[in-house]
Amino acid sequence: MTTLLLPAVVTAESVETSEAAPESLRPWLAELGRIPTVLDLSEPFAHVPQTATTIVLRTEHADIEDRRVALVVGPQTKASYSRASKPAGCVRLRLAPGTVPALLGVPAAELTDRVLLLDDLPGPVAQLAAELIELDHDEVVPYLENELPRRIPDDPARRAHRRLLTTAVAAIAADHPLSVTELAARLSVSERQLRNLFTNGIGVSPKHFARINRVRQVLSRTDGTPLADIATGTGYYDQSHMTADFRSLMGVPPTSYLRGEVPAPSPCRALTRRR
Repeated sequence: MTTLLLPAVVTAESVETSEAAPESLRPWLAELGRIPTVLDLSEPFAHVPQTATTIVLRTEHADIEDRRVALVVGPQTKASYSRASKPAGCVRLRLAPGTVPALLGVPAAELTDRVLLLDDLPGPVAQLAAELIELDHDEVVPYLENELPRRIPDDPARRAHRRLLTTAVAAIAADHPLSVTELAARLSVSERQLRNLFTNGIGVSPKHFARINRVRQVLSRTDGTPLADIATGTGYYDQSHMTADFRSLMGVPPTSYLRGEVPAPSPCRALTRRR
């Protein structure tokens, strides 16, 4: 019986400390994270697929002057493997499902697999970029608690969409997830409406969301559990189905990934510009 070893690959999330957003910011943010300054530039790291859109307040340290920048990292549908070029740390603000249009002024699908400057976007949070990058970590929450409620008007239609999307996300992420057809029926919407809700509010389809969620569950269970048990416990038909899906999203099969046999690292994903 094949078992998995502890991962030999460092992920960006494994060095991140994170916590749920405070109640005051839950209408907009799901989670707050912080990656301390990474000084060892020889160690490559992996960015695993992610369904959330994240605002990243990055500080890059240099001999003369630190460089600060506010970025938006859209949903990432496949893993990437990188090596830092300069010591850097960051604060990461993961947006709640369905909040991208209100906060950033674009459908979430426009951000998928892209990294942009925050101030290159048309939404109200883009106007905060210059101030956000100057804040210390413990100043970010009070600042947002003051700014977001007054800059983003309450929209009942958007609020209803966010509630519907939050329910859908929880159902897909459950131990025994529903199919898209079953989920649409439970939410009393058509499958087309459900797909539109996901692409606009999250940036990926419900099926791709489920695939990313399952692979992330596999990565969270790499503790010596047999592969076949992980497969059945994460919603796959069998071990071969899990291996094929993992390879598609992570670039290598599970056993290779956990031995550290991954694609050669490349520079961090380049910025793109809005057309």
